[in-house]
Amino acid sequence: MFNPRVLEIPGSLIRTIAAKRQPSSIDLGLGEPSLKPKMAHFEHAMAYVRSHGVKYTQNAGEHALREAIARHYDYPHMHRVENVCVTTGSQEAMFVTIKTLLDPSRDELLIVEPAFPAYAKMAALEGIAARGVAMDEAQDFAFDAERIVAAIGERTRAIVICSPNNPSGRVISRDQAGILVRALERRAGDPIWLIHDEIYREQTYIENEAYLADSYPYTIVTNSLSKSNALTGLRLGWILAPEEFIEQAIKAHAWVTSCTDTFAQQVGLHVFTTLGGVGEHVEWYRRQQSAVVNALRKSGLRFIEPEGSFYACVRLPDGVPSLDAAIALVEEYDVVAIPGIAFGAMFDAWLRLSWVAPIDRVTEGIDRIAEYCRSNALVS
Repeated sequence: MFNPRVLEIPGSLIRTIAAKRQPSSIDLGLGEPSLKPKMAHFEHAMAYVRSHGVKYTQNAGEHALREAIARHYDYPHMHRVENVCVTTGSQEAMFVTIKTLLDPSRDELLIVEPAFPAYAKMAALEGIAARGVAMDEAQDFAFDAERIVAAIGERTRAIVICSPNNPSGRVISRDQAGILVRALERRAGDPIWLIHDEIYREQTYIENEAYLADSYPYTIVTNSLSKSNALTGLRLGWILAPEEFIEQAIKAHAWVTSCTDTFAQQVGLHVFTTLGGVGEHVEWYRRQQSAVVNALRKSGLRFIEPEGSFYACVRLPDGVPSLDAAIALVEEYDVVAIPGIAFGAMFDAWLRLSWVAPIDRVTEGIDRIAEYCRSNALVS
């Protein structure tokens, strides 16, 4: 009776675990900022609505917002209004990118893992073949350009990279980005595209980070204001890409959602035209990251020090499946953490912790997880 592609795609394990949260729970689950957004952005949007109403914008988005986004990131060859399509959050941006770029009869998507599960599920929904290339656990899942290049197959048309990474918190370095770009430039035939999910760009804590669109012309960037400005529910994102791609992506976007919410676009316009608006929460995340790293060091847990994002990942005792651990933690220790299996089989020995709660709650949650790990290390 229904589309078999939809029937075969499971629901979100992340949401399933998060739904077990109780009022008393220490919530280290969903990737949602706990900060409040700045009201000035909403006041600007309300003033606009009073004067203009809430009418459709162009399919591609409000011209002034597209122009502001392009100007803010100022990527080579991608700094004009024609390089931007405004979308309903970064998830629609990724879906439209996959749908527009890849031919289900011919192409393959290569996903750098561990990875947010939506990429593979979006590809499956479109009937597009997808494969993962796992980074090395012994190197704490650092981005390894040679591994990525070695995994390219005859059908590979695009590689999706989330940096800063969800879940690992790793950031692709300029050295590794350079190796990857040079290898792709040497290849004969049609270019392989890089899809860079930059959703955690404003939560970066190292100084050697790479933005792939700075050096590789066949890069498509997806992003939003959800994480940077605590606006997850506003659903405002965008695609930044070469003009010839954006022309086609606008068509797919138009049939998916016509145009992005007009009020949300005005909020976004005020963010981008306010000095320091996109980075208004950066310092809070830097302080929080430092405090979280200190707490993790004291805990005795093996962890991946977050170079970006607002996640920290901790290693479970050998032989303990991450889903079993996540269920036990929420039911017995009243802590919500996301099982690593949600991000790929290679990550099943890990838990992802979102550290946006008040630091005393995060620290208490880490202590309870350490207690659980100590108990299970004795019996596993």
